[in-house]
Amino acid sequence: MAKIPEPLWIAELEGEDLAFIKRFILVSGSLKDMAEAYGVSYPTLRLRLDRLIEKIKILENQAIVDGYERILRAQFADGKLEASTFKHLLNAYQQHTKGTE
Repeated sequence: MAKIPEPLWIAELEGEDLAFIKRFILVSGSLKDMAEAYGVSYPTLRLRLDRLIEKIKILENQAIVDGYERILRAQFADGKLEASTFKHLLNAYQQHTKGTE
């Protein structure tokens, strides 16, 4: 049987994200069970899942062809960058790339 190549979005996820997805599948998608397993509240877990969903959408988005921009957007979706920092970095990068074209 031929092995299917790993999708880009999976390759770009951190180990912690993959562990979260695995655990989510093993508890049949029960957010209540996930929250219990992680020792957090349901809203906290829901936020983590929503961020992961957004991160996967960004990593899967074929319209974002620039690797740096994809990483920057994924970091923002993951809550690792504040909105003002994200906008500043993205704008500066876009201005830089326009100047080098």
